[in-house]
Amino acid sequence: QRCVGMDALNSLHSTTYEIDEKHGTDYHKRFLEFVKMIQKENLVIGGAMTDPKGDRSKGPSEQDDPDLFTRIVDSDEKGVYVSGAKAHQTGCINSHWIILMPTIRLTQNDKEYAIVGAIPADVKGLTYIYGRQSCDTRVMEGGGDIDLGNAKFGGQEAMMILDRVFIPWDKLFMNGEFEFASMLVERFTCYHRRSYVCKTGLGDVLIGAAATIADYNGVPNVSHIKDKIIEMTHLNETIFAAGIASSHQGHKMKSGVYLNDDMLAQVCKHNVTRFPYEISRLAQDIAV
Repeated sequence: QRCVGMDALNSLHSTTYEIDEKHGTDYHKRFLEFVKMIQKENLVIGGAMTDPKGDRSKGPSEQDDPDLFTRIVDSDEKGVYVSGAKAHQTGCINSHWIILMPTIRLTQNDKEYAIVGAIPADVKGLTYIYGRQSCDTRVMEGGGDIDLGNAKFGGQEAMMILDRVFIPWDKLFMNGEFEFASMLVERFTCYHRRSYVCKTGLGDVLIGAAATIADYNGVPNVSHIKDKIIEMTHLNETIFAAGIASSHQGHKMKSGVYLNDDMLAQVCKHNVTRFPYEISRLAQDIAV
């Protein structure tokens, strides 16, 4: 589950560079030092972008409850203190560090919400409300020895509640530069929607399993079975093609990193919202 953290690092590399270019800040230098630490220690980064949001017709500063978006509530000579919440945080509990980021375009009135900072996953003032996922019961069903990787643990996500969580100055990568919030969100989204190409690995496994079941059932050469496996492969490779094409069409940013093609990234994500379910349906047909 490193993809969200890597997408956050990629988008912050270019965004901090351009904030510094405009405001004369030193966010990019701080950020590079953080990346060096992460790489040296091989740490997992969680990217926390989604806020509860509350009334979607209102901005962060207009909400009845100011903590529906993560915000700076205090500061001192050592750093800043943030409160609020981050929702739907897949993999946050098994991350080492969390990068807090804004989730929408911000205005002058939302300056205290224009915050990007890195916090340890066990930092004081952070509470996780653990949420269930569909695979939770797998760990209680036995037979986990047939799995590879994280065989004894299901996926998880949580609501993160922040109550005056401290961020030192050297781990702060945006502090009030509200006009760059949308840039960060859009670049993160571009990277992350391309990252959904990973779902094709799951598709490969399912297609292989369906073909094996057809062999076991003695029907690998039956026309409708072959047609279904061909369609499963077509759908899976279409997802893969959009993701790879998005990367191939990337362009170099001012900071030196590359940003993949936005339109093809959106197509990749759109395919992922549809095709894996059809692949699963066809696999069930073959199994029956």
